[in-house]
Amino acid sequence: MLQSTDYQVVAIDKLTYAGNLNSLSDVWDHPNFQFEKIDICEQEVVNDAFSKHQPCGVMHLAAESHVDRSIDGPEQFIQTNVIGTFRLLNASFAFTKSSTTDDPFRFLHVSTDEVFGSLGPTDPGFSETTPYDPHSPYSASKAASDHLVRAWSDTYGLPVLITNCSNNYGPYQFPEKLIPVVILRCLRNEPIPIYGKGDNIRDWLYVNDHCEAIKTVFEKGASGQTYNIGGNNEQTNLDLVKMICQLLDQSRPPKKNGLDIDSYSELITFVTDRPGHDMRYAIDANKIKNELGWTPKEDFSSGFEKTIQWYLDNQNWWETILSGDYQLERQGLS
Repeated sequence: MLQSTDYQVVAIDKLTYAGNLNSLSDVWDHPNFQFEKIDICEQEVVNDAFSKHQPCGVMHLAAESHVDRSIDGPEQFIQTNVIGTFRLLNASFAFTKSSTTDDPFRFLHVSTDEVFGSLGPTDPGFSETTPYDPHSPYSASKAASDHLVRAWSDTYGLPVLITNCSNNYGPYQFPEKLIPVVILRCLRNEPIPIYGKGDNIRDWLYVNDHCEAIKTVFEKGASGQTYNIGGNNEQTNLDLVKMICQLLDQSRPPKKNGLDIDSYSELITFVTDRPGHDMRYAIDANKIKNELGWTPKEDFSSGFEKTIQWYLDNQNWWETILSGDYQLERQGLS
């Protein structure tokens, strides 16, 4: 976004376990970028940030998002995803009431397709009017935040937008998510865990495509509307993992990586399925295509090829996470 617009961007982040300042290296010195370490659950601190920076809008992406963690410790998901959203809405509404600028304000809330529940094999994709049916503490907390955003629109007139996206992948993804787990397990000759039979289906969206979609909605979307964002890329988990293994077989053959196997797919290991594991997600993204002109640029193979190459080229980035060294910079930021 910084490369293609004149926006002044202020990133606020609590820097929890997944916060990594090294992920901001490309923009850290950009004249249009600022960073502040802020917990969005602290109302006064958030209010002060609004007063200081006088934003024309908010893109709310702050969320606890790992389903497994939500099962083991749901309270943090309620705090960040529900209370944190409530605090941001409060701050946004107070700011719009006191602002003396004539610039229009917009609150864009980034949500997930998981709020809609699970689809059958032949069901049509989730649309913007699909009823909510969350099955995990994570998806329930995101559903709650969606409802809060709509309530602040209907009750207080706050100009809001909501996007519900499918599974993201790409550079800088924290190594607890499926794609980096598979890549790094291959490179480190470790078992690749797959839940159940690996027949759960997800729609995969390259992160740069998602960023362009969010920017498009922020600038062109109709206030009060919801837009689903998908990658048109449904795959079973097993097929996806096998494809990543095949791409790695070509770009970094296991024999040349010091491994005594012919294919990384030999590292695949099936593990007990997790509780409440939704079978299939799929996105109907016709609304954002027809009304705002957005479609994903990356197809089935191109995005994954770019992602694998990025992890191969940026070994230092993920090694500092696996070693824990990245936390030193995070802890040193006041």
